[in-house]
Amino acid sequence: MKGSSVRNTTWDELEVGASAFLERTCTAQDMYLFAHVSGNLNPITLPSGEDAATKGEPVAPSLWVGSLVSAVLGNLLPGPGSVYRAQSFNFVERVRVGSRLRIEVKCIEKREKPLALFETTVREADGHLVVQGIAEVDAPLTTIVTEAHNLPTIILDDHEHFAPLIAAAKRLPPLPTAVLGPDDRHALGGTVLSAEEGLIVPILIGDGGRIRAAAKDLGVDIGRFEMIDVGDDREASKRAVDLVNTGRAAAIMKGNVGAGPMLAAVMKRDGGLRTGRKLSHAFVLDVPTLEQLLFITDCAINIAPDLSTKVDIVQNGIDLARACGIETPRVGVLSAVETVNPNIPSTLDAAALSKMAERGQIKGGIVDGPLAMDNAMDVTAARTKGITSLVAGRAEVLIVPNLESGNMLAKELTFVARAESAGLVVGARVPIILTSRADNDRARLVSCALAQLYIHWSRTGRSACALPDVSRAAE
Repeated sequence: MKGSSVRNTTWDELEVGASAFLERTCTAQDMYLFAHVSGNLNPITLPSGEDAATKGEPVAPSLWVGSLVSAVLGNLLPGPGSVYRAQSFNFVERVRVGSRLRIEVKCIEKREKPLALFETTVREADGHLVVQGIAEVDAPLTTIVTEAHNLPTIILDDHEHFAPLIAAAKRLPPLPTAVLGPDDRHALGGTVLSAEEGLIVPILIGDGGRIRAAAKDLGVDIGRFEMIDVGDDREASKRAVDLVNTGRAAAIMKGNVGAGPMLAAVMKRDGGLRTGRKLSHAFVLDVPTLEQLLFITDCAINIAPDLSTKVDIVQNGIDLARACGIETPRVGVLSAVETVNPNIPSTLDAAALSKMAERGQIKGGIVDGPLAMDNAMDVTAARTKGITSLVAGRAEVLIVPNLESGNMLAKELTFVARAESAGLVVGARVPIILTSRADNDRARLVSCALAQLYIHWSRTGRSACALPDVSRAAE
């Protein structure tokens, strides 16, 4: 860590029998990084899909394990200034993702300056030997005291925060879903993928000719799905709402149609899907630089929400986060600054929302604001500005001032920071899977998983993410 100094051990100071060790857990990210650096793309060493999060099957490349020995020699003993001459390895066992390793070096002989020999071992946490060998090292001749380096952050495109959500949703019964306008590659592809993964039972509503043409283009069989042939978006939206009202559908999914006609049918006073709470949309983002999912709301429904609307937006966001397994979500209400300023209305709303949560008018989460984006997401920034809060620097749900700021923030994270996104509208009688027409199949799959998890939480008050995996338990 920055600020800590490291002193080496010179050849003259080195004693036979001296030893040092470090501990390291093998992660999926280690496998990807080693593949990038080495060019070794052996499939047995690369996590893929849910395997990285659930099965732990990939085998760590042997030389990745061996490279950990050089970390002990170069950092600890003899330390800075050491140079390899030779290294032998005997790979006794294989290392897999999740293995906790203890890497140790022990000086066994000193030869002519500056040569020293070290016994090198890597063991599992339970003591089982994984690797053993001998290192020949030129130990440093002069004392070096150096400050430990902070390496640049590396962001990988491949991340697996969504995998546990999909796995949890797949353990629930498939959701009968009215799909509006699944007549292009992305809309139909996402629908078919979600059905094949057991998340939904789709009812296709739209122009039958265009839907069949899209299916032919994709090379998929849609004969097993019910289809309602309707050529008009408004009529299709009405039919979707009717399916919910008659109990045949438990969710609505937007395909290649405009959001306007669909939301108009949902919000209709007579025969619509209104509840006592206002509708709001939440982006759920898997951001490579974050260790947890990030929820941003409202990004697609309420253009310039007043305080009473923001109360519902906050409650909807908390409920969705809880459905995804966050027991007590930390909610940051954003503005341009972190102090209340009468000239910036969003700071007044943020302060009011925070106080309302304290008094139980908003339930299930910890709400704080106003917070600027930096001190909502970064602990150091919050401390620098003297902000003491359970939320500052650790926000999991972000409440934006208006639709414009929320939409821009979410899409910046998606297209600039390479976040993976999904989206859901809550507040109606059933969840509405609302994605962009440009979203890929994966975004639609995850959005269907969100709908599954939200319905389960609404009905039971418990997150399905905590349910046991019955299929794996049976194994």
